[in-house]
Amino acid sequence: MRVAVTDRHGGVSAPPYATRNLGGKVGDDPRAVLANRAGVAAELGVRDIVFMRQVHSADVAYVSEPFGDDPPPLDGVFTTEPGLALASLGADCPAVLVADPAARMVGAAHSGRPGTEAGVASALVAAMVAKGAQPERMVALVGPGACGRCYEVPAELRERVASRVPETWSTTSWETPALDLRAGIEAQLRAAGLRDVRHDARCTIESQELYSHRREQPGGRFAGLIWLV
Repeated sequence: MRVAVTDRHGGVSAPPYATRNLGGKVGDDPRAVLANRAGVAAELGVRDIVFMRQVHSADVAYVSEPFGDDPPPLDGVFTTEPGLALASLGADCPAVLVADPAARMVGAAHSGRPGTEAGVASALVAAMVAKGAQPERMVALVGPGACGRCYEVPAELRERVASRVPETWSTTSWETPALDLRAGIEAQLRAAGLRDVRHDARCTIESQELYSHRREQPGGRFAGLIWLV
């Protein structure tokens, strides 16, 4: 298996999306988005990439080919098809990339605040297990996202999310209520039986090479990708 996290450089999109925006619903020229996606596929050496219509749900589906121009609304996909990359788009929401090397199965989820509340990472693991994967063999990467020092939210929202996912409770570096989604996602994955959970610890709000919805609007989307070789 292989994983990759794109950044904002190396594409053809004009400002403010400059330059490798992979998001199709953010106002960028659709031709530029298609060119950027094709460029990423070529760079990674994969035969195709599955992009979801992400809606902050906990819905997950098995895929064997891309959805085409009208993907269904869901936030998790998994496959056993070699050379088919699975993409989770983000601009503050972490990607969750999961693999069972022995089962030859990989999955990707988009776990923003609503998806983390809803347990999309747990749903992805459960769907993969139902197809023969085993949690103790799985390895996961939690991708870049707005970190717990920067992801400021109202106190009421922190209370609500943390009541469902306690590990998300956080405080900003300026001492206001915040959420740590990546800590919550890791807790969900470990509760599902995973022993090997890794992080790309970059904060999207702090890292200029990544898109951040909180830092810049309008703006593009980068992707966390996983695939079998």
